[in-house]
Amino acid sequence: MLSITIQGLLWALVIIIALLSFDKKTYKTLLNTPARQTGVLACALVFAVLWRIKAGILTGLDLHILGVTAATLILGWRLTILSSLLATALLTAFGQIELELLPVQLIIGAFIPILLSYLGFIISYQYLPRHFFVYIFVCAFITAGFIACIKISLGALFYLAIGQYNWQELADNYVYLSAIIWFPEAMLNGMAITIMITYRPHWVKTFYDKDYLDS
Repeated sequence: MLSITIQGLLWALVIIIALLSFDKKTYKTLLNTPARQTGVLACALVFAVLWRIKAGILTGLDLHILGVTAATLILGWRLTILSSLLATALLTAFGQIELELLPVQLIIGAFIPILLSYLGFIISYQYLPRHFFVYIFVCAFITAGFIACIKISLGALFYLAIGQYNWQELADNYVYLSAIIWFPEAMLNGMAITIMITYRPHWVKTFYDKDYLDS
């Protein structure tokens, strides 16, 4: 299991990322916008449901749909961090996440995927044609599948680095599952974003009508 030193370092990283995600303007808008509050809570509940439905063989290395890419595109990375914190707190309260593994789950299962999802959007926005289908296929579908594989890889590398599992155990019982999970992850996020920008584009923070529709 995780040593006290490692847990302390992980908790410090959690606190740093959470503090960096805090923005006065963003939270002021959140407090004054009931629709945005509903979005944050809805994403937190979706996260809780998706993260509750999991499978796994090795302790700490569970396989489940993340859903963070679509949420990041809808809410932005700051509020998606908030939603992930609420979801994790809810799951922990109901005994679905062990306190010892909580910082690992937050960093590898939520924070890093959220930040990488937003980075994927920025790169796409800056360097690819700003087109409706580029937004769906690259920002949502491809990015989500890529993030699922990255999450599994980071989890495996972390537990390999601390010596809890050897590489053969990780490869046989966890890493190979990235070939299975990437497509459901990509499909779910892609479908969610397609529905949102078709029927409620004004709810998606990163979707700019002038750029993606007028082009």
